Amino acid sequence: MGQELKGKVGAVTGAASGIGLACARIMLEAGARVVLVDRDEDALAKVSVELGEGAIPLRIDLADPKSVATMMPRILEKTGQLDIFHGNAGSYVGGEVVDGDPDQWDRMLNLNINALFRSIHAVLPHMVERKTGDIVVTSSIAGLVPVVWEPIYTASKHAVQAFVHTVRRQVAKHGLRVGAVAPGPVVTALISDWPKEKLEAEMAAGGLIQPVEVAQAVLFMLTRPRNVTIRDIVILPQSNDL
Repeated sequence: MGQELKGKVGAVTGAASGIGLACARIMLEAGARVVLVDRDEDALAKVSVELGEGAIPLRIDLADPKSVATMMPRILEKTGQLDIFHGNAGSYVGGEVVDGDPDQWDRMLNLNINALFRSIHAVLPHMVERKTGDIVVTSSIAGLVPVVWEPIYTASKHAVQAFVHTVRRQVAKHGLRVGAVAPGPVVTALISDWPKEKLEAEMAAGGLIQPVEVAQAVLFMLTRPRNVTIRDIVILPQSNDL
């Protein structure tokens, strides 16, 4: 891989595992320094050693507004600038609404929506002042096509899509790019509550994609000429019929 992001600083939320870790790794390979934002301090320490010198761990609990308020000052203290912010952290709840747990929904909605909006709000002033920056959000195919098995999660990702595209139009005048990567089912901990038979069937049918494939799409978004914005990029397994 080349050095397409040399001299850039990125920050990725939910970076200790899954899609976030894969995206942090690919940015590092492309020459960037990357702040790994996650609440799991032990996992952060482990992956930072694995990823090497350019990986900078930062423990933030995105569900805690007071913790989020410290995120951007601490990023700038460690790096002096921020060129790329990848709002990736999220959680998943599927299943029938009639059998659901509204308290579980609230926790997911707070992370997928409120915490994401708050973290983007935190990084915008720095990027607006510098007149440059990229914000990428991990959305989902569920943000574009209602998925019957996951109505609450689908609702959260529809909110994300609406936010991404209105903010994108607001900040374009400042030289910022905002876009969403919308994968289908990815092999991560987020699908651990799928029924065993559904998960096994999807794996056997090639109905799941790997985190690195999402990361490659994110790198594509980040390395377009500055006059080009990738508004949405949808990544689906070949067997998906959506």
